[in-house]
Amino acid sequence: MHFVHDPNAPAAPTITFDQFLAVDIRVGTVVAAEPYPEARKPALKLRIDFGEGIGIKQSSAQITRHYDCAALIGRQVAAVVNFPPRQIGKFMSEVLTLGFPDESGEVVLFAPDIKVPNGARLF
Repeated sequence: MHFVHDPNAPAAPTITFDQFLAVDIRVGTVVAAEPYPEARKPALKLRIDFGEGIGIKQSSAQITRHYDCAALIGRQVAAVVNFPPRQIGKFMSEVLTLGFPDESGEVVLFAPDIKVPNGARLF
């Protein structure tokens, strides 16, 4: 699923700026989080508010190592909002919540360090 987690790997092939713009990465605020025990790998079900233009979307995220449900509420996260929905077990994940692998390969969420408006797009 993920290409390369090795921080020493070379950069991916060159893309155009238009290709970058085709990936719509937005910030949203987690409004609900709950365990997803039915998932093959430990995961949480998130509901993320991306503001008026996109609304509230749900995401399955393998972030159980560093995050618990209560601490995620109110936290801003980044997500790709223009991938097609993906069925994860019995759950439909509508956006891809973004993160980086730590030294052991566990997900660390990607988010702004200062609050920005929900729906703000990465550029």
